[in-house]
Amino acid sequence: MTSTTDKPAPDLCDGLIVVDMQTAFVSGPDAVPGAVQLLDRVRDLLVRAREAGAVVVHLQNDGPPGADDEPGTSGWELYLPVEAGPREHVIRKPRDDGFHATPLGEVLVSAGVRSLAICGVMSEMCVRATAETALDRGYQVVLPHDAHGTYDVPAVPGVSALVPAHIASRVAAWSLGDQIINTIPASSVTFCTF
Repeated sequence: MTSTTDKPAPDLCDGLIVVDMQTAFVSGPDAVPGAVQLLDRVRDLLVRAREAGAVVVHLQNDGPPGADDEPGTSGWELYLPVEAGPREHVIRKPRDDGFHATPLGEVLVSAGVRSLAICGVMSEMCVRATAETALDRGYQVVLPHDAHGTYDVPAVPGVSALVPAHIASRVAAWSLGDQIINTIPASSVTFCTF
């Protein structure tokens, strides 16, 4: 757990968590809507985090047998290259929450991380669950509004029309409350080391 005293500036982060940017979700005909733009923004966050010496964690979801992200399948592979080094990590996860049954918490504590930018997919599932636990653990969390994505929510006759992916993503971020910074674009996130 991190201290909630002496928090850094709201858009200043010493850690970046990249959630489930796996081939099945961000490439090909079944990619999330806006995947090309999402990839550009996540790449930019990665470049800037690495240049600043911030801690980078790539979360990789282990889906069940037959899922698009089943371990060992091409869809399970991380789409963006990982750079070898002591400040960049790949952590496989069995559930939505990147902290659940993984070493994520230990990695962040041992590196002294205090503030996190979180990006990736899916907004209402793994991104939201990981951000919520980070908040509960006392981290300052920035969730850039244009650096996470999901799929359209299908229409349900008599209940609602189709909900576009960008609206579903915004609602997921908004549901985290006012402790999270979710109104800035990825380009406004600044990385550092403390």
